[in-house]
Amino acid sequence: MFPFKASAILIEQPMGSFYIVSLPARLLLEVGYSDLLTAEATGNAEIPYRLRGTQREPQIKRFQEIGAYIDRDDSAFPNSIIIAANMRAEDGLVEEEAVLNAHMASLPGANDDEIKKAEVTNPINRRWTVNSDETGNTTLTIPTGAKLASIIDGQHRLWGFSYARVASRLNMAISCSIYMDLAKPLQAQLFATINSNQRKVNKSLTYELFGYNVEKEEAPEWAPDKLAVYLTRRLAADPASPLYQKIVISPRKDDQLYSIFDSRVWRVSTAVIVEGILRLISSNPKSDSNELITPEQKTREIFLDKKSRTDRSPLRLAYVKGLDAVIYEIVKNYLAACEKVFWKKATPTSFITKTVGVQALLDILRKLSIEAFEGKVIDIDYFEKRLMKAGEIDFSTDFYRNASGSGRSAIRQSIESAIQAA
Repeated sequence: MFPFKASAILIEQPMGSFYIVSLPARLLLEVGYSDLLTAEATGNAEIPYRLRGTQREPQIKRFQEIGAYIDRDDSAFPNSIIIAANMRAEDGLVEEEAVLNAHMASLPGANDDEIKKAEVTNPINRRWTVNSDETGNTTLTIPTGAKLASIIDGQHRLWGFSYARVASRLNMAISCSIYMDLAKPLQAQLFATINSNQRKVNKSLTYELFGYNVEKEEAPEWAPDKLAVYLTRRLAADPASPLYQKIVISPRKDDQLYSIFDSRVWRVSTAVIVEGILRLISSNPKSDSNELITPEQKTREIFLDKKSRTDRSPLRLAYVKGLDAVIYEIVKNYLAACEKVFWKKATPTSFITKTVGVQALLDILRKLSIEAFEGKVIDIDYFEKRLMKAGEIDFSTDFYRNASGSGRSAIRQSIESAIQAA
C-alpha cells in the first residue's frame, strides 16, 4: 500500500490552506489517530481492525451503528474527514524529513526518541509531502503507514469502518481535507468552529478530543503548544514584530506560499513559527498536555516537581515559571536581529527568507536563547552582535538550493561556523 500517492487539490480559505484528497478507508485506519482512539490491524480477515484507546459504551454502540450503515448497499459519506498531517502521535511534534534526524538530535531540547532516531542508519522518511509538476498537477505522497494523521473531524465515520463486516468496504474512497503541520490548538479551534456552526457542541468536547478548551483559560494553565500558538499570533499581529502580517496558515512549501500570496512580500507558515517556539519550551508537548489536563486543571508549576520528567528545552524554566513576556521578547528581539542582519538585504532568490532559512534561524535560536536567558541579556543589540559575522553569507548560491532538510542543515551549519569564529 505504501508509498501511497493521490492527486490533491489546493484549497485556499481565510482560516488557512488545505488539500482535498481521496483516500481509501483502509489507509486512513492505518495512518489515522486521535488522542482517544487508534485502529490497529488484527491480521484477521473477518475483523481486520480493532480500536484501541479510551472508549465509552455509547461510543461503541455508535460505531457499531455506523459500521452497519457502511455495510449497506447505499452507504455514502460525501462530507470530508478533516486531517492534520505530519503530527506525531507519540509526542505531539511535527514529523520532519529523515535527513534531518541527526540535525534535530544535535539541538538543545532534543527528546530521547529524536536522539535514538539519529542513531539509525538509512532512516525511512515518514513525512507526508505535496508536490506539483510542471503542468500544475499536485500529488500527495504518504510514504509509510506511520500514524501521522491526527483526525480533527469525522472520527466516528472513520472508526465505524472498524465495525464494518463487508470486507470490500475498507476500499471505499473517502474525501479528506488535509491540513499540513497544523498545531493541536489550531486543530481544536477548527473543530470547534465547524461544529459550533452546525450544531450545539458540548463545551468540554474540544477539551476531551484535543486537550484544549475553546473557552478562555488562564495563561498558567496553558500547555506548551497553546502558548506557542498564542505567541505566534502575537508576532503576526504586533506592528513591532519583524513578522508582522507575514505569518499565514498554509503549507510549508514555498511555491504554495508564493502562489497564494503576493510574491513581492515573503511569507512564512504558521507551522514553522509555532514549531520553532514550541521547541524552545518543550521536548514532548503531548506529555506536558497530559499532565496539565486533569479535572482540577493544574498549572505549569507542577513541572517544578522533581518527579516530573526531565526536559532539556532551552527556555523550559521560563515556561514553567510563567515568564511568557520574557519568552516573547527573546523570540521577537531575535527575529528583529535576523531582520537587520539577514532579511533586509536578502535578494528574492535568497534561501534565508524561504521556509528552510527561517527554520534554520529558529534552530540557531535554540542555542543562543540559553545564554541570553541565563545572562539576562535579551535585547536586539545582543542578538545582532551574535549574528553579525554570518551577515556576509550569500544564501542565494547553489550550495543552499536544496529546499529539503539538507538545505536547512546547510544554512544552520554555515551560520554556526560564522558566529563561533567571531
